[in-house]
Amino acid sequence: MQPAASTQVVSQPVPVQESYDTQVAEAIPEEVPPAPAVPSVPAVPQAVDELPYQDDPYTYNYQQALITRKALFAPTGVPGLDEILAGGFLRGKTYLVAGEAGCGKTILSIQFLLHGALNGEPGLYIAIDEPTNQLLRGLQIFGWNLRDLISSRKLMFVDMRTHFSKIYMRDERKNIEPRYIIEQILAAAKKINAKRLVIDPIAPLVYGGKEEDVLYAREFLREMVFAIEKTGELTTIMTSEIPTGSTKLSRFGVEEFLASGIIVLGIEEIYGNVERVMYIRKARWAPVKPSKYIFDIVSGKGIVIREPLSEYLKRMRRG
Repeated sequence: MQPAASTQVVSQPVPVQESYDTQVAEAIPEEVPPAPAVPSVPAVPQAVDELPYQDDPYTYNYQQALITRKALFAPTGVPGLDEILAGGFLRGKTYLVAGEAGCGKTILSIQFLLHGALNGEPGLYIAIDEPTNQLLRGLQIFGWNLRDLISSRKLMFVDMRTHFSKIYMRDERKNIEPRYIIEQILAAAKKINAKRLVIDPIAPLVYGGKEEDVLYAREFLREMVFAIEKTGELTTIMTSEIPTGSTKLSRFGVEEFLASGIIVLGIEEIYGNVERVMYIRKARWAPVKPSKYIFDIVSGKGIVIREPLSEYLKRMRRG
């Protein structure tokens, strides 16, 4: 996407500003040695004889299936969700987590990063509308102290609010090309050899509500998603807040087409009880059944799927 001929474009990338709460998580010190290289996909044994039980064709096929599954899918970190998605998130692809305020979008995103960090896949969190020090403090209260993972370069939290806030200003926006912000995101990911990325949320990309601003945001998002997926390294979650009562899944109407999968979180009143509900709206190349699931948010654990909504309704009807 090129700016108009009369527009002056900044020739230098916009520096990333990282914000950490020293009481919760220290900034990554300069003396920390570079993070070891992390393979793009889990290593596959070099020879067939490295696989156990190869004499049993059934067990051998099972082992092969496990290796293939691990290479193709990134586990979500949410118990039961990988089974619903028929494997997890496709590696190197982008997923949209949409829902009203308070449904658990950020919790699911952090849970995804945390699971990866604890299993050899460093993660990068791009904060757009909340200071990272406040976020990390809240996560600590929730039961997730990420201090050690940050200091060991397994997690990184970057505050991009300063950059994205310029998009609210029409004059400033004209001086920003999407590629500059994209380059900064990819550069931050490279610092820790990140394999997982969260952009939370994407809504601040829009300015006002005029047609030209929405068109700009759509092109911005399209270019950003294509650039991230082109690396083949990052499995990405973007979050999108759905206004209460709205039937839309995203602010700009393009995110759902760019994403390989969409997870919708909501809050519903069922037989007088207020419950959190999840369903998979889209899962590319996965035979996902269009069902809703009841889930809880548990301190120190994150999102815990309880049961299908259909089973919940059966129990409630039986009284």
